[in-house]
Amino acid sequence: MLRLETDTGYWLVTHVDHAHLAGEFAAKWGNETFRSPEPRARVLKGISQHDDGWRDRDAEPQITRQGKPSAFSVELVGKYSAFEEIDLADYLAVRDRAVRLIAKEDPYAAILVSMHTYNLLSERADRSTIAPEQRPLLDDFLGRQQTLQDQLCKQIDADASLELEQKSTTAIRDHFRLLQACDNLSLLACVDYQRSATLLHPLAQNDGGHQTVTVESMGERSFRLEPYPLAESPLTFFIRARHIEGKVFATTAELQECFAGAPPAQLQVRISE
Repeated sequence: MLRLETDTGYWLVTHVDHAHLAGEFAAKWGNETFRSPEPRARVLKGISQHDDGWRDRDAEPQITRQGKPSAFSVELVGKYSAFEEIDLADYLAVRDRAVRLIAKEDPYAAILVSMHTYNLLSERADRSTIAPEQRPLLDDFLGRQQTLQDQLCKQIDADASLELEQKSTTAIRDHFRLLQACDNLSLLACVDYQRSATLLHPLAQNDGGHQTVTVESMGERSFRLEPYPLAESPLTFFIRARHIEGKVFATTAELQECFAGAPPAQLQVRISE
């Protein structure tokens, strides 16, 4: 779940809906400067479904020790120190499920999701926030992800429907970076991040170079990208969200009742150059 605080409660966005927005960004990615993803359908599948493992958990939102909805919030942007305020073992199980669900369907999409997961939990996670006795859980998880990536690479190499260049380490790395960029932009939109940011990695250009894209807030869920990587400007997207009333909940059941009774809404996101 992703959480945006309001005057009276929170907007809550499921991980599945957040990933769908990331996929919509990816579908518009590419112009005279920035390279469009190929194989298109398989890359877009990985980006738009990279959080499918959260579906069951987000259907029954939990509360933190403070009684807030357990979720990714604006306070966690760029940190990942609290693992979205859930138990580490539960968190790793969800992340593992997200990769393995898509691996059954498409090894190419799956390796992008696995690389995203590995990067999140190795280079971007703060190990000092994990209890020493739990760190072996994380290390074992990362080792299993590396093994899975090796297996997926072999399946990709044997896939005759893919062009040789599409199987290359460079192409796969660039598509992983695109997933990271679209995921990050979606997170910023879902929590209405008000400060400047970057889309994490240098991104592939048509001339073979790579360029970092910066993000500036221009108002409520409105962002300016520089240099601009999308096909048109401005573009309007929508996030599916539910608004719940109340800041603190006595029990998980109370939160779940509020969530189930909240009608879905569409929050507008504007992206421009």
